[in-house]
Amino acid sequence: MTEAAYQGRLIKKLKRIFPGCVIMKNDSSYIQGIPDLTLLWYRHWATLEVKLDENASRQPNQEYYVTQMNDMSFSAFICPANEGEVLVALQEAFAS
Repeated sequence: MTEAAYQGRLIKKLKRIFPGCVIMKNDSSYIQGIPDLTLLWYRHWATLEVKLDENASRQPNQEYYVTQMNDMSFSAFICPANEGEVLVALQEAFAS
């Protein structure tokens, strides 16, 4: 599976978990290192950096932006291996 295919599958899953949410794909050429996806759901927001596996390389500034945005709301690196854990944490964050 390619990262793009995984990202598409993940977007469909997020739309099922958070009905009515808005998911935007971010432009890394505008801000280098910005997470791939922004999810808006009522008064909540989150960003997700999609990787194909846990050992996938990280671009400069990705760690910085994921950490910064997690301090603001919710942000995480997500891949098939940690998807369940990240989605549970996201649901918990949006429940508060």
